[in-house]
Amino acid sequence: MSTKLHRNPPFRAEHLGSLLRPEDLLKKRADVDKGVAEIGDLKPLEDDAVKEIVDLQIKLGFHPISDGEYRRHMFWGTFFPGLEGFEEVKNPDLDNFRLYAPDTAAFLEAGHKPGESVFCTGKIKHVGSTYVDQWEYLKSLVPKDRVHECKLTLAAPNWYHLRYREGRAYPKSVYPSDVEYFADIAKAYQAELQILYDHGLRNIQIDDPNLAYFCSEKMLAGWKEDKSNTKTADELFDDYINFYNDCISKRPADMHVGVHLCRGNFVGSRHFSEGGYDRIATKLFQQLNVDTYYLEYDTPRAGGFEPLKDLPTHKNVILGVITSKFPEMEDLEEMKKKVYAAADFVAEGNHQTREEALQRLGISPQCGFASHSSGNSVVRDDMIAKLKLVRQLADAIWPGEP
Repeated sequence: MSTKLHRNPPFRAEHLGSLLRPEDLLKKRADVDKGVAEIGDLKPLEDDAVKEIVDLQIKLGFHPISDGEYRRHMFWGTFFPGLEGFEEVKNPDLDNFRLYAPDTAAFLEAGHKPGESVFCTGKIKHVGSTYVDQWEYLKSLVPKDRVHECKLTLAAPNWYHLRYREGRAYPKSVYPSDVEYFADIAKAYQAELQILYDHGLRNIQIDDPNLAYFCSEKMLAGWKEDKSNTKTADELFDDYINFYNDCISKRPADMHVGVHLCRGNFVGSRHFSEGGYDRIATKLFQQLNVDTYYLEYDTPRAGGFEPLKDLPTHKNVILGVITSKFPEMEDLEEMKKKVYAAADFVAEGNHQTREEALQRLGISPQCGFASHSSGNSVVRDDMIAKLKLVRQLADAIWPGEP
């Protein structure tokens, strides 16, 4: 990995990709799910909605333009179902899941069970990008000199691994161990990134609540109690770091890759886990070969800024200090104090001044506004107000910078 700092992207004012869907799009998608409308009926509505949300982002002064994830039901999208060797299973048996994994535990506590999941059933192979047409449409909506700024979000490579109990993520007859399983997924990521790069994409954000789950004492306690596990949680975290690095090892030097960590962002603005970054910070910041970390920091459940002392000088951090979960507005001056406090820890860890550390920081909401298509407990006007606040805060700290 290059030790050169990647800038623009990321930008001083960021958002995390998903934005509230318009009601007509939500209704049509519900009709498709009920079988009373055709899936082809969605595309014209999606196209119009994406065009409108791109125009809004530009109007609000944002540079990392996304399509709002309007063509997805959930933030993780269609990468895994689009691979040969994976199958989507409706109403999967609960016995497949680690019930102490924060998202699964939260579903069960709310009286639900996972309605669908994706399982490996055969040898994994990339057989074509499910995102390239979406990217081409997004690209067509912005000026050519801004295409490199646009952002696409991808699911974490470990998404369909951590949630499953030992031995349930893939058939042993297909893959003898995680080593071979991870290797084929990594090849699929390499292929996906190259295809998207060849079509002009230069800005990738990988969304990964799983890495933040390793900060949860509740999950770690469940891990220890689960006698079926053949690795410690720390050993699996190490494996995931190596797995990630393999996935992005062949990306071109001018392709920016960031990873977003949060503690869950489900229907009704529900979070799944709690715990500061302290126990994973050194490995996360110093061993994971990404350019940028988009970190949740809107509530005490994410801990303090002290772990940022481990951030190397060639990496960026985007501070998610403004919540996307609720409509109450943050105070601009208080948010500035938070950013400066974070910068001071970054500076301390690298023997820099605050001003030097600030060159590697930006700000954003802590997560998307609609990781699930239904969206958070906010309305469109709330979302716009939050985005305006992000832009205003960035302008106050880094005047004149995108």
